[in-house]
Parts: sequence; C-alpha cells; structure tokens
Amino acid sequence: MLIPILLGVTFLAYGMLLLTGDPVGALAGQHATPEITAAIRERLGLDDPLPVQYWRYLSGILSGDWGRSIITRSPVLNELGSFFPATVELAVAAMVIAILVGIPLGVIAGYKHNSLIDLGNTFGALVGVSMPIFWLALILLWVFGLKLGWFPTTGRIGSGFDLAHITNFYVLDSLLTLNFPALLSALHYMALPALALATIPTAFITRITRSAILNVLGEEYIRAARAKGVRESIVVAKHALRNAMLPVVTVIGLQVGSLLSGAILTETVFAWPGMGRWIVNAIVARNFPVVQAGVLVFALIFVLVNLVIDILYAWLDPRIRYT
Repeated sequence: MLIPILLGVTFLAYGMLLLTGDPVGALAGQHATPEITAAIRERLGLDDPLPVQYWRYLSGILSGDWGRSIITRSPVLNELGSFFPATVELAVAAMVIAILVGIPLGVIAGYKHNSLIDLGNTFGALVGVSMPIFWLALILLWVFGLKLGWFPTTGRIGSGFDLAHITNFYVLDSLLTLNFPALLSALHYMALPALALATIPTAFITRITRSAILNVLGEEYIRAARAKGVRESIVVAKHALRNAMLPVVTVIGLQVGSLLSGAILTETVFAWPGMGRWIVNAIVARNFPVVQAGVLVFALIFVLVNLVIDILYAWLDPRIRYT
C-alpha cells in the first residue's frame, strides 16, 4: 500500500496547493506588467493543462528532479539536504526522550495501580496531552532560555565550534569526527526544543503503557509465573512488558505524525533551522515546489515508520502471521 498512498499524497498536495492561489502574483509583485506575469508563468510551466503539470511534477520526483525553489531558484533536493537532517535529529531526540520516560512511567503507574504515583502520572499525562506545544515551547524558551540562561534559544551548535559537515546530522558528525566538545554543544542546543517536542508523545506513551500493563497483569500466565516463584521484577519486565508492547509500539508509530507536525511549531518558536521553518516560509511565499517536497517527505516518513511497526508486531508476538 506504500505506492498508492504516496501517489495519493502527491496528487492531493499538488492539487490542493493550486487552490490556495497563484504563485505568479507573489513573485511578480503588485505592480508587475502583464508581460512580466506572462513570462514568469511560461517559465514555471503554469500555462500547461493541469494533468500535464502534474505528470511533469510526478516524473520529476521519480527521476530525482524535485524542481527548483521559486524564491531562491536552488534545487529543492539541495535545500532539503540541508534542512532535513535538522528536523530528523530533533524528532529522533524527542522520540528517544518520550520512550525512555513514557514507558517506565507507564509501567510504574500500571503496577502501582490507584496509588499516588499512578494518580500523579495520570494527571501529568493528561496535562501533557492537553498542553498546546507552541505554548509549552514559548514557556520553556522564556524560563530556561531567557530568564535562567541555562540553554541557548536559537541555533543548532555554538559559533566557536569547527565541525566537519559530513552528513549534516550534527550529533552524528561529531561522533564520526570524535569532536566531543561539538557533540556536547549540539546536545545542549537540542535539549530545550527536543524536550518541548517530546511532551505530547511522552504523555500518550505513558497512558497507553499504563493501560496495557493493567490488562496484562490480570492474565493467567502472569499468575502462573508468580505461582512458580519467579521474581516480581522478572514477571513485570519479561512477561508483562513484552506482551504489553503491541499497543505501545502502535502508539509510538502514530506519534511520528505528531512529532512531524509539532516540529513545525517547535522549529518556528526556537528558530531551529529545520524543515518546519523551511515549509512555513514556503507556505507564506506560495513556494509550491518546496511545500510539495515537504509534504511528500513527511508522508514518506510516516508510512515507512508504520511499515516498520507492522513488521515489529510479528517479532513481538509470534502468534501474528501475515499472509
């Protein structure tokens, strides 16, 4: 289903963007003559019928030519190569935080059902789910960045670090070059936006893990393991947690969409040089090739992650077989 889904995404992205307005007006300006407008329209290929335009767009994607930015006239793939690593790095950091915090909190809350710990975790998860990410990002920026000065407010790395850009993933490049001061600086700059972005996924993972653990702890094989004298830590970690992971893994996969959409707001607040700001600026300028590329990349990430989640089901639960 990956191919028809991505084809549908390209069709919707191309068709719906055309309904938002004509990019020629934004490029030519208010005082452009009809001759200038016609020349721009011809240069961009907007005089052709819509099916021809869409086919040219689709053929370019398949051949590796994603067009040129209307504003900078740079190839979209070149700009994507500079902005995409920043967004992926931020999203991966946020997901790592969400998993490392959300799963243990959910396990503890489920095991300590109806205790103060459970009630505290439930209340915290509810607050995390309900809190708008842009508001939380602004609060974190104001408190820890401006008032306390513990974290930088913009950028990806300190200005005094000479880092070789091998992959444009600053953390990975720091490790590849064994530049540990640059690594610490990159993690320092990433901490605050990653924390803001991780809040909602952490809350969802905590809630689902708690519910899954509660359901599993009442199963017969858990009572059998306890009757055999298996240590309680092994019962929870080995028997209960693994069998409770199916819904948790599902939520982790679905939260990728939340991370991608939340990254746009987070990057805008923290001036993080990633795809979020790139796409927002392109939307304002009606830079269609950039917006289409961003939508396609986000859709590709989402469907690939869900494919991996489907494969993980069979590994987590041997009873599952796909035909």
